Amino acid sequence: MSKKRTITAVVVGLGLVTLSACGSSDSGSSDADSKTVTLVSHDSFTYSKDVLSAFEKESGYTVKVLKDGDAGQAVNKAILTKENPQGDVFFGVDNTLLSRALDNGLFQSYEAKGSDLILPEYRVDEDKHRVTPIDSGDICVNYDKAYFSEHKLTPPQSFDDLIKPEYKNLLVTENASTSSPGLGFLLGTAAKYGDDGWQDYWTKLKANGVKVVDGWEQAYNEEFSGSAGGKKAKADRPLVVSYASSPPAEVIYADPKPTTAPTGVATGTCFRQVEYAGLLSNAKNTKGGEALIDFLITKQFQDDMPLNMFVYPVVEGAKVPAEFTEFGPQAKDPETMAPAKIADNRDQWVKSWTSLVLK
Repeated sequence: MSKKRTITAVVVGLGLVTLSACGSSDSGSSDADSKTVTLVSHDSFTYSKDVLSAFEKESGYTVKVLKDGDAGQAVNKAILTKENPQGDVFFGVDNTLLSRALDNGLFQSYEAKGSDLILPEYRVDEDKHRVTPIDSGDICVNYDKAYFSEHKLTPPQSFDDLIKPEYKNLLVTENASTSSPGLGFLLGTAAKYGDDGWQDYWTKLKANGVKVVDGWEQAYNEEFSGSAGGKKAKADRPLVVSYASSPPAEVIYADPKPTTAPTGVATGTCFRQVEYAGLLSNAKNTKGGEALIDFLITKQFQDDMPLNMFVYPVVEGAKVPAEFTEFGPQAKDPETMAPAKIADNRDQWVKSWTSLVLK
């Protein structure tokens, strides 16, 4: 599973990271090379080669993909280089960091062709159209079915359950200051308990033995007993902050494939995450960038996307894989938060969370 979106705080003067490049061009797009369009993203951006090749053939553009680390790291680099960007389109800024990108003028306005088919609940910035929704996912606590069966214990289903004595020392989560799912989980608790209640909740969660690690990869594949990686590592935490789409991944990548997922989702702990793409403000190939954004919301790409990035499509009529429907359906009532509220509170909440939980 490719969901390991660690974030790094944007700090002026932070050293820039090295880009890894995929594609058929050795340099960024330019006016003289207008048939190359460059997409900058996080490391989790994956796609079927035949689908991208079909776009290249139809449009006449050659796509170069620059993977720039984990999600927040990529956003950070894009902001620091916005006057002379590495590419034309940026994909992978999510609703937890969207305000930071918009406030820093990262994107220019472009209303994508076909955007009228994007489901209303995912639309933002509709007056300026600086970003286009591409995918969504739910950050949720996952549980190890075998552990709870063996211990004759009912798995937790809500935030309230996680602070009960029977779940003491069972949960591992990611650092909210260094991890996208960790930040999403923090925002979920803030949405649930409010500005005045989330700190009390985390005080109780800390007292109940929550373990905090840096990122998703470590939490899920090294600490969580229900994952394939965790089993190999002899992990001892049967609860982990991950994604609603993690159980389908455990089935799809297993050999032989089980008939039921070995992990489940505590549906009352979910926070809705949405990812966006935008045309970079100083893109050299704006026409190519516009065509690429149009492509990202076509049914062809939206149908192909779930089993590559384990996210849900956002366009009306796009197909959801059967494995998602059976093993990892989207939460019916996830916690959500307006981007403006995230913008007003995120940095202070993370600072308070760090002092409260890590010290």
